Amino acid sequence: MKKVICKVEYDTENAELLKKRTFGSFGDPAGYEECLFKTPDGKLFLYGNGGPESAYAEETIKRISAAKADEWLAC
Repeated sequence: MKKVICKVEYDTENAELLKKRTFGSFGDPAGYEECLFKTPDGKLFLYGNGGPESAYAEETIKRISAAKADEWLAC
């Protein structure tokens, strides 16, 4: 997935996957996955995708700070 945020392109195909977390099981309408990525120039972002009743009912990309990424990784 690609998304441009503030004139910066975030692309899951060209970024390094740092960690993936899944919640729920396959087919669970409230289940979802979050993936933390790092772009080649060091920017961090979260990719989320899930069922229709989840926090990620639509596939999305969100920018994330290094401090928030550290918190996310610690969970």
